[in-house]
Amino acid sequence: MNTPIHTAYKPETTPGVKPTHPLDPLTLDELAEATLLLRKEKQLSPSCRFPYLQLEEPPKDEVLAFEAGKPFSRMAFAVVLDKATGSIHEAKIDLIRQQITEWKQLDPEVSGQPPIMIEEFFSCVDIVQADEGFLAAVRRRGLTDKDIENIQIDPWSFGYYGDDEKYRGRRLMRGVAFVRDDIVDNGYARPIEGLMAIIDLNEEKVIEIIDDGINTPVPKTKRNYDTPSLGKPREGLKPLHIVQPEGVSFSVDGWKVDWQNWSFRVGYTPREGLVLNQISYKDGERVRPIIYRASINDMAVPYSDTALNHYWKCAFDGGEYGLGRMANQLELGCDCLGAIRYFDIPAVDDQGLPFLMKNAVCMHEEDYGTLWKHYEFRSETYEMRRSRRLVVSFFCTVGNYDYGFYWYLYQDGTIQQETKLTGIIQTSGMVPGDKPKFGGIVTPEIYGPTHQHFFNARLHMMLDGENNSVVETNFSPASQDAETNPWGNVFKTETTLFKTELEATREANGATGRFWKIINPNLKNSVGNPPSYKLVAEHNPVMLAGPNSFIGKRAGFASRHLWVTPYDPKEMYCSGMYPNQNKGDGLPYYVAKNRPIENTDIVVWHTYGHTHVCKPEDFPIMPVEYVGFSLKPNNFFDGNPAMDLPKDVDSHSVDTASASGSCCSK
Repeated sequence: MNTPIHTAYKPETTPGVKPTHPLDPLTLDELAEATLLLRKEKQLSPSCRFPYLQLEEPPKDEVLAFEAGKPFSRMAFAVVLDKATGSIHEAKIDLIRQQITEWKQLDPEVSGQPPIMIEEFFSCVDIVQADEGFLAAVRRRGLTDKDIENIQIDPWSFGYYGDDEKYRGRRLMRGVAFVRDDIVDNGYARPIEGLMAIIDLNEEKVIEIIDDGINTPVPKTKRNYDTPSLGKPREGLKPLHIVQPEGVSFSVDGWKVDWQNWSFRVGYTPREGLVLNQISYKDGERVRPIIYRASINDMAVPYSDTALNHYWKCAFDGGEYGLGRMANQLELGCDCLGAIRYFDIPAVDDQGLPFLMKNAVCMHEEDYGTLWKHYEFRSETYEMRRSRRLVVSFFCTVGNYDYGFYWYLYQDGTIQQETKLTGIIQTSGMVPGDKPKFGGIVTPEIYGPTHQHFFNARLHMMLDGENNSVVETNFSPASQDAETNPWGNVFKTETTLFKTELEATREANGATGRFWKIINPNLKNSVGNPPSYKLVAEHNPVMLAGPNSFIGKRAGFASRHLWVTPYDPKEMYCSGMYPNQNKGDGLPYYVAKNRPIENTDIVVWHTYGHTHVCKPEDFPIMPVEYVGFSLKPNNFFDGNPAMDLPKDVDSHSVDTASASGSCCSK
């Protein structure tokens, strides 16, 4: 886990940055004001914590009506958890008037729990390591007190598995253990199987030890990945430099970015991490809105294993931990290559103290090969343009896994989201020679339980205006007959306009080439079609946990690849506001109202992901797996919008056989 390092906040040491737009993230000063006001007005005790403190985004109509230089509202949203009493409150703070405008207590048995906090990750470890029942169970497995000194405890969200009285209303976590001889050892190579602790985080004690009594052997072989352990690196890898000697092609004004006809605002929340606001494209003299707000709002990782250490695992890394809170501090020349623009993110720690998350968001340009090209042999006309994309990204570490979230903007109007999965798989001990039922063997002593990763993108569309619709297209072969299809080569194209929410709960279908378009039905382009963007669904596993299982109910958003809802500012997350210890919430519950979605202000939700059967190549650290989707202009422009690109010849390119320079001038 990446833990931000900060010092006590002092207003006089801040750079004095002030917000200039309603969607600007809260500044350090504003975060401090919100915390101080809550502590003073609500007389918060030292046991109170802040799982969330962020901008309360203003109403959409206020944002769209905003004029530069004019005053605008500034509201903060906070969740306050009292660790001593277990009480949970939501608060809204008017930072202009210095008033708390809302203070609402939540019932955790109904709402669920706020996300697990950074300090609880560490306190969970201390609590388990000090528990005599846990230590006794470890010793029964043949481990010594020396082994226990560096034992690794993985803190896991508790989930929900029935309304058991002994767990009701408590703030819980699970702990599973791994053996290390040294703090830098890779604990996942040596799991302690069949042993789990359940911890009450508020009472700070283990309330239950669950031991299967099988005493599966603890693996003995180390598989470390730190540089000193890896030995001599391979040879022959020459430096590869990415340079822009004349500087970058984008401009940044506060949180606003302009690049190659694109314009958007960078946003950030503790749960989602990177948010892109008000994405638009300048088409000639027109600035055309496309998406009002885009984010990856949550994810779920359900495991397919009946073993004690795994059957309950289904992490909601956004709602249960906070993708934005777990962001890495990115390193120039390692995480980010080339001419980089970093964004430092104002945030608060668990006690509400402001600090800057340094280098949390990275932005740069990348070459992306050929954009368009044609060689006309008759006239010897050769024209080619290279593609360039703007990359806006952040990386986070949630326990064992690391996730990179990359948004790409292309010069032809394409928007792409690419999620990078890496890190360390969860592992399970086994008797050497046995074949696991529910996973793939990664070493002779351990296997990785099979699991799935589901991500959900929330796309609040605004395609050429606030009223949009969604259309589905499917292809199928036409019947061969002498009159309409004499050669049997014709296929049918069928389109369906979704009118209600339940009509639009859809799965991808490669057999029919299914795709979805977001259209503006109120406008026509030069050829008489409504302007639209096509959602290209690229990685589409289906949820394999049963729909009536606890996991199936809690991660219901993963049962469909497409959902469409009318915009409701209270419906921000596919898994609901508080998935931690929640029975189930989010998209399946939103769409049950079956509201109209035709020609109105809509949100398109897209689920994508990966089904992971573990293999030796995934260990000790798995190479990146790429998943994601694209949004491509479809009848949005009157022609290829990238025809005006200049020829760009890279004078640094050489032919290594002849050492001659390149030329594209013929």
